[in-house]
Order: sequence, then structure tokens, then C-alpha cells
Amino acid sequence: MSDPNAAEPGDPNTPPPAQPPQQPAQPPASEQPPAQQPPQYQPPQYQQPPQYQQPPAGQQYASPGAPYSAETDKQLAMWANLGGIVGFLPSLIIWLVGKDRGPRTNVEAKEALNWQITITIILVAINVLGIVFSFVLLGWIFSLLWWAGYILNVIFSIMGGVRINAGGSYRYPFNFRFIK
Repeated sequence: MSDPNAAEPGDPNTPPPAQPPQQPAQPPASEQPPAQQPPQYQPPQYQQPPQYQQPPAGQQYASPGAPYSAETDKQLAMWANLGGIVGFLPSLIIWLVGKDRGPRTNVEAKEALNWQITITIILVAINVLGIVFSFVLLGWIFSLLWWAGYILNVIFSIMGGVRINAGGSYRYPFNFRFIK
């Protein structure tokens, strides 16, 4: 029996039979584009540092090791002493930077640095003794001694800074000369 809905062959209203999808034709290997290569690493290009140029005519730059003016020399010597309030580092930095550039900075910063080294050794020794004697309940005495030494350091540092700022020179009452 025939299907009433089936189309007659040759009927113009009949759709064509379904065909499997076709694969696109591949060109021959000689005509294929070359496979893309991954990008090659290229090191960064470094620029040369700029060369030193002379200042324009009539304009002078200070050289890095130029001597300090009298006022700057006095101020740095004062700060070397006042910096002792926070420790030996300010005195050390000022002396290392300014010892060749200002005679007053060299002398006063060296004096302040020697004082800071002396008081640091004393305070460390008091701490060690305080720790040792804290087991026999005498550690509080060394704690008081440590604070007395620190307050003494602050007082002497301020006195030195004030005296140098007034135009004088300051020598600490007891000081080991580690740096000559």
C-alpha cells in the first residue's frame, strides 16, 4: 500500500532527499598557510644614562663635596648633639657626611658620637646587670639607673646643642674617645 502523503517522483513540490553535510575541501599541503610561530622573546632595550652636561654659561652648580658655609657647619654640629636624644645614629650620619666638608661639624659631631657610644655601652651594661640581678629582686634598682643614664644623656645632648648654637664648643663631662 502506498502512503497518501508521500510525494510522487518528479513532483515539483517535493523537497530533495536529505544529504549528509559535506566537508570543505582542504587545499593541498603546498597551498596551506604556514603555521604561526609563537612570538620570540626579545630582551628589553636599555637606554644609556644621560651624560653629565656642563651648566649653562654664568650658572654654577655646587660640587658634591663643596665645603659647608659657616652657618651650615654650625647647624650640623648642633644637630649632631641634639640627635643624641634618639641615639647614636644621627651623630654618626652627620659625622660621616660632613667630616670632610666642615671643620666644626667634624669636631663637634665626633665629640657627640663618642659620647653616644659611651652612654650606649653604659646603658647596655646596666641592662645586662639588671637582668642578672632581677632574679634576686634587685633589678628595679638597675631600671632606675638606666632611666637616670638616659635622662643624663638627654640633658647633656641639649646642653651641647644649645652651647654650639650660641657659637661655642661643648665637651661632655666624661667621654671615652673611641673616634680620634
